[in-house]
Amino acid sequence: MIPAVVYAIPAFVLLVVVEALSYRYLPDDDEQGYELRDTATSMSMGAGSQVIGLPWKAFAVLAYAACHELAPWRLSPGSVWTWVLLFFAEDLAYYVFHRSHHRVRLLWASHVVHHSSVRFNLSTALRQSWTPMTTLPFWLPLALLGVPPWMILLQQSFSLIYQFFLHTERVDRLWRPVEWFFNTPSHHRVHHGSNSAYLDRNYGGILIVWDRLFRTFEAEGERVVYGLTKNIATYNPLRVAFHEYAAVWRDVRTARHWRDRAGHLFGPPGWTPKAEV
Repeated sequence: MIPAVVYAIPAFVLLVVVEALSYRYLPDDDEQGYELRDTATSMSMGAGSQVIGLPWKAFAVLAYAACHELAPWRLSPGSVWTWVLLFFAEDLAYYVFHRSHHRVRLLWASHVVHHSSVRFNLSTALRQSWTPMTTLPFWLPLALLGVPPWMILLQQSFSLIYQFFLHTERVDRLWRPVEWFFNTPSHHRVHHGSNSAYLDRNYGGILIVWDRLFRTFEAEGERVVYGLTKNIATYNPLRVAFHEYAAVWRDVRTARHWRDRAGHLFGPPGWTPKAEV
């Protein structure tokens, strides 16, 4: 099964071009717009993620199918309630996945790719990881609930397509009820900020209610500074894809104690051992 998001790629590329042209002919001094090398890197990361992701999806389908066979019941695709359950359950799974990938350094090494640009535009949405293997465990419970594997993949694609449109500075705040329940460009700009007030905030996929419920929500206030707390200053796709894995390896290799090695792997990004007295 080819994920639905693959069919949306031509539309993604077209919309990137349209947004880039909008900056050229309708510039805004408060918005950064596009930079050719940055955009090329984002496009390269997106293309690479699809090349790696398609065969990986085949393995994921097999894992979902195995868990589905173990489920004590089967949920019918013909029932509207199955789709309602899937919508909320998949979005919660995405929240848990996303939060974990910000709080566990070994997982962050995969996800950091998406945050490595100092710009924020529709091309940023395409800057995706080349190591999708860390995602699988977070959606397996949906198959154990009895959701058919093809429905899980379809809802994942819907979520990714929705999130593509969040990566823009061209849209200000939306109608207040929409901002309260749904993830919006304003909320997602906060998520991509390296400002101290914005770190580890707004993990939601389609909905923002999980962030409100679990107290990880932050409204957009001060101007967002995009990128990492320590930017990598490279447009090389290989370095973008693997730089944090290399940094993790250096820290683990030079650590003096096993507990410190575990801290470098499973602690949050930026974790350092306590000074010995």
